[in-house]
Amino acid sequence: MKTVKLSCSHALFKYLIAQKTIIDGKKVPLFPGAFGIYGHGNVACIGQAMEEFQSDLPGYRGHHEQNMALTGIGYARAMRRKQIFIATSSVGPGSTNMVTAAAVALSNRLPLLLIPGDTFSSRFPDPVLQQVENFNSPTETQNDSFKSVSKYFDRITRPEQILSSLPQAIQTMLDPADCGPATISMSQDVQGETFDYPEIFFEEKVHEIRRIHPDPNQIKLAADKIKNSKQPIIISGGGVLYSEAEADLSAFAKKHNIPVTATVMGIGCMKHDDPYYISAIGCLGEGSSNSLSKDTDLAIAIGTKLADFTTGSWTNFQNPNFGLVSINTSRFDTAKHRATPVVSDAKVGLTQLSEQLGDWKAPNNWYDRAVEERKKWDLYVQKESGPTNQEVPSYAHAVGAVYRNADPSDIVVTAAGGLVGEVVQIWKPKQLNTFETEWGFSCMGYEISGALGIKMAKPDQDVVVFVGDGSYLLHNSDIYSSVLYDQKLIIVVCDNGGHMVINRLQLAKGGKEYICNLRSARAKNLQFVDFESHAKSMGANAETVKSTSELEAAFKRAKDSDKTYVIVMETHGYEWLDGTAFWESPTLMNATNENTKTALAEHNEGKSKQRKGV
Repeated sequence: MKTVKLSCSHALFKYLIAQKTIIDGKKVPLFPGAFGIYGHGNVACIGQAMEEFQSDLPGYRGHHEQNMALTGIGYARAMRRKQIFIATSSVGPGSTNMVTAAAVALSNRLPLLLIPGDTFSSRFPDPVLQQVENFNSPTETQNDSFKSVSKYFDRITRPEQILSSLPQAIQTMLDPADCGPATISMSQDVQGETFDYPEIFFEEKVHEIRRIHPDPNQIKLAADKIKNSKQPIIISGGGVLYSEAEADLSAFAKKHNIPVTATVMGIGCMKHDDPYYISAIGCLGEGSSNSLSKDTDLAIAIGTKLADFTTGSWTNFQNPNFGLVSINTSRFDTAKHRATPVVSDAKVGLTQLSEQLGDWKAPNNWYDRAVEERKKWDLYVQKESGPTNQEVPSYAHAVGAVYRNADPSDIVVTAAGGLVGEVVQIWKPKQLNTFETEWGFSCMGYEISGALGIKMAKPDQDVVVFVGDGSYLLHNSDIYSSVLYDQKLIIVVCDNGGHMVINRLQLAKGGKEYICNLRSARAKNLQFVDFESHAKSMGANAETVKSTSELEAAFKRAKDSDKTYVIVMETHGYEWLDGTAFWESPTLMNATNENTKTALAEHNEGKSKQRKGV
């Protein structure tokens, strides 16, 4: 067997470069790029290898380890898990900064390859700079924290270990049922050690994501369940997008006369003008879908893990005859709440299920009701988000102003805080795959960093970011990254003076305003941030507006800009669109005043309608 002597770092990247995939009939790199922040734990060996291989694997300079990994997550989501970004960091705080990003990828079931530096395998120089010593377990380092938030974790302590580890990491990241981040923790000394690697290890390999086909008996049982229903709905999740089953879903709904709702991660699977698409469902969803969910006798969940914000903490489904069919690549998800399981890719599952259903259709009166519910709620949303002369506009006014002037191909991004609920209700997709909110982990700071990755994946579409002042202050350095790498973003900063949606929750639970907003922050010298000047200092174009008419005009200027454009507007901190679903959140059981007593009563009322695991 022919071999080639390489350092472990060079072998690692040589192997990754040899991995390819097929997109739109063309062979492309499985790993299109790598973000890096170098330190003593990765610059000498990993950094040198990346520099030498840059023509085949472009490297990008990160400005915060968490942010650069979030950018990779945004890219993977926009590419529907077909390509994977790499993020490498030094040892110590550089590596642990990526733990949060790993959790984002894990909860959203998205691929991401993390390569943090680790301590010395030999232990001779211990404790090395930035090493955390565990007195009772010397094999543990701070990088063990990745284990709970990685689908695959390995610490490389000998250079030949990558021969078995890298293929397993890649298969995990490409597995539709078990997709998530992989962490290859690289001991510092091993990064530079050499080994005679088999040349065949570096031969090109083309990967394609497999489609999981359902068991015929599961299809039959699911079809029987559907045929016995009178008021079914579909709950479409992100799995529909990853399966590229958008057309199949639309055809299935039309053929069988079933209204379609969507989770936050599933929005964009159908255009809003599709006659069978109703709206988002759950705590952030609209009254139209939530009204239907109260009476439905069967929910057909497709590619969703049925999180609490989708199910109203399992209070949405009030019909005593309610049943559940779950189509998902993950066995774990199909077993929830006594569902009739269909372990399957969404596209294949819908096709076979439709064949089994034949000409069966849900009753027209149920579909007619769904259409009326949608019309009613659409009018409400249009009214609340329309033009206004209000001195301080609401979030809804801001989102509505931008939406009215956006192109159908514009991609909207948000992730945390009160903006998500307003964007979910107002931003009706005019084109498929133009809604990219991160709600699996709802990570503050994802907005700008994730949007950068989405823009890198979709360079011909404008990416519009809605971010509150809280998330902006948490992570904003990728404004500079977007300018540095010519990846234009349109960023709308809605400044309401603090974490106002949590302030809202604080008040709703009977508490008093404390720390959430800036005015209750116990500051002797309260100062507000000049976001416009801050954005300009990082090279972006920026302006501040006061009204929705000014916002609309500014957005048009942003569209014409040749680089990232930041628009700042003060927004109301106490006005929100109506919520129409219960959400279980911590509540004091020993109510001490009238406000907490009211909150406890409301909590108990909601809990009384909760399905207990069935």
